Amino acid sequence: DVQLVESGGGSVQAGGSVTLSCVASGFTESGNYVAWIRQAPGKGREGVAAVDRFGTAHYADSVKGRFIISKENAKNTAYLQMNSLKPEDTAMYYCAAGGDGLGASSYSSWGQGTQVTVS
Repeated sequence: DVQLVESGGGSVQAGGSVTLSCVASGFTESGNYVAWIRQAPGKGREGVAAVDRFGTAHYADSVKGRFIISKENAKNTAYLQMNSLKPEDTAMYYCAAGGDGLGASSYSSWGQGTQVTVS
């Protein structure tokens, strides 16, 4: 399995921005998609953004127009730029690989997660 390490979470005021980073041991081994998946307290996991090996991005309706996913293959790093944050974006954010699109349950490799709190 590919190893994933997230960073960049924290506390931010509503309307602010945060950028998350995910360093992987090797995206070439990660399959077609890299995704950001979040889990809020008491809720299930939600795929919010995914990017395929060609750079095509997919977004959940809840974040479309506010979040941007990107990937630098040379650095084995994926990013999630989060803008116009809302309190309902508060969640643990996970980087995941080896899955398909926004389907959280399809992913086989997960990072440890990074907390984002919006107040």
